[in-house]
Amino acid sequence: MSRAPEPVDAAAERAARPLDRLRVLAKQDVVVAPGLRHIEAYTLEGLLTYLWHGDAAAPRMVLCCGGAMGGLLGPANGLYHHLGATLAAQGTGTIRVGYRRPNDVASCVLDVLGAADLAHRHGARRFVVVGHSFGGAVAIGAAAALRAVAAGVVTLATQSVACEPVALLGDVPLLLLHGDRDELLPLAASEAVLAAAQGRGTLERLTGAGHLLVEAADAVRARLLDWIPDAFARMEASADA
Repeated sequence: MSRAPEPVDAAAERAARPLDRLRVLAKQDVVVAPGLRHIEAYTLEGLLTYLWHGDAAAPRMVLCCGGAMGGLLGPANGLYHHLGATLAAQGTGTIRVGYRRPNDVASCVLDVLGAADLAHRHGARRFVVVGHSFGGAVAIGAAAALRAVAAGVVTLATQSVACEPVALLGDVPLLLLHGDRDELLPLAASEAVLAAAQGRGTLERLTGAGHLLVEAADAVRARLLDWIPDAFARMEASADA
């Protein structure tokens, strides 16, 4: 039996780029400090916030995803701000994403893809996606959609629910960090995600760390500031080979 033609509007929406699909009604874009822009986009589904560190034309871009309640600081005593400020000095951009509808995976993934689309329009060509807790599922979903240009994905104390797209990452590098004293999500959640990735990834146990990874803040910062530039460099070397 033949299928009825898809409505033109629905077909157009499916084909639209992520930033267009957000249906932004109005936006404000303010430089709040040297190297830091605060973007607010008013959409039909809520307020979307992007905090953008570094050169807007940077070819390397890190996308940071908050937890189920949203947020822009990340775990480990403001990890996302620290990453943004530090990486900007190295020529790598960072966008921290404040979701329109926290705790809605599909909506939050689109928010992150909108950030990637915005950065791409300015010059970004390679992406690393980082997500904490619920944001681990968002980061994995976004990285799976971006896999042709994804240099890596990092999860921090991730949930296992809605992380099935990890199987689509292929050879995109995957790093999972999880505290063994997590009071909300057990280490087994990251183990389940690694199993779903068929072992293609690295799981690192953070001794004594809880869900916000405060106890391992220095170690987490140092690990990501080493791992992220290396992931970009490996992707670039592979492209040049």
